[in-house]
Amino acid sequence: MNLAEFYSKIDELLETDPGAIKGGDLLADLDMWDSLAVLSFIAMADKNYGVNIPAKRIAQCRSVDDLAAVVAEFQLVSK
Repeated sequence: MNLAEFYSKIDELLETDPGAIKGGDLLADLDMWDSLAVLSFIAMADKNYGVNIPAKRIAQCRSVDDLAAVVAEFQLVSK
């Protein structure tokens, strides 16, 4: 997975300016990260990366890089 592309997809999902989201950003600090964003993330991960990530697993993530790691983890499991 290309991290720059992943961050761009998170920018789109959260409707932020291109390049606004960085890997170290804490989800709790992102005003737009809410329950609807979690559902949108699940749909985005399925559509773009072919993985179905449970909301419970996403709730364990603290940063944008944690989200990327979960997607990568589920990609490995699904192969």
